[in-house]
Amino acid sequence: MKRGKKYVEAAKAIDRTMQYETEEAISLVKKAAVAKFDETIEAHIRTGCDGRHAEQQIRGAVVLPHGTGKTVRVLVFAKGDKVDEAMAAGADHVGGEELIPKIQNDGWLDFDVVVATPDMMGVVGRLGRVLGPKGLMPNPKAGTVTMDVTKAINDIKAGKIEYRLDKTNIIHVPIGKASFTEEQLADNFQTLMGAIIKARPSAVKGQFLKSVTLAPSMGPGVKVNTAKLV
Repeated sequence: MKRGKKYVEAAKAIDRTMQYETEEAISLVKKAAVAKFDETIEAHIRTGCDGRHAEQQIRGAVVLPHGTGKTVRVLVFAKGDKVDEAMAAGADHVGGEELIPKIQNDGWLDFDVVVATPDMMGVVGRLGRVLGPKGLMPNPKAGTVTMDVTKAINDIKAGKIEYRLDKTNIIHVPIGKASFTEEQLADNFQTLMGAIIKARPSAVKGQFLKSVTLAPSMGPGVKVNTAKLV
C-alpha cells in the first residue's frame, strides 16, 4: 500500500518496535496527525479473549471525561410520555413503528447511537439486520435499553462511548480529537483503559492486554506500554 508523503514523514518519528509510556505515546500520536482536518485519535486494544465463547465477550460503555470531540446524533425509540422526555433531553430523532420502513426501505441512517425503552425492543428487533452489522443495536449492557432516556441521552451527548470485541478480539474506540490537549487525551485514555481492565472476563487466562496502539485517523500507530496499564 503506497503511503502519502505526510504519513511517511510522521512515521519516521515513531519506532514501530517500541512500546512507549502513555504520555509519550499521546505526544507522538498528536504529532502524527498531519491531515488537513481534525483527526480522531483511536485506541486499538488487542485482547487475549476468545470472543467465540460467550463468557469471554466484552461489551460495555464508558463516559469519557472530555468527550470525543464529535457531535453525536441520537435516535430514541419510545412511546407515550417517554417521547416528550426524549425530546426535552435533546434527542435528535424520536419515534416508533413509523421509523421502521424509513430505516429498512429508504436506508435512512442519520444517527450515531440508538436508544430504546424496553417496551420498544420488539419494534427495534425488526431492524436487527440493518442496525446489528453497523453496531447500532440498543443493548442493556451499553445502557442504551433503558426507561431513563434522559440519563442515556445526557451520557451519550457528554461523551459516552461503547466498546466491544470485534471478530479478531480487538476493541477499537475513539479517545478524542487531535486538537485535544495531551492532558485531555490522557484522561480519556486512562478512563477507557480502567473500564476495559475492569470488564476483563474471569474466563480469560493468561495475558489480557496483548497490545494497545494509539493512532490518528490517517496516520501511523504508536504502541503503548501495556505493563503500566494493568
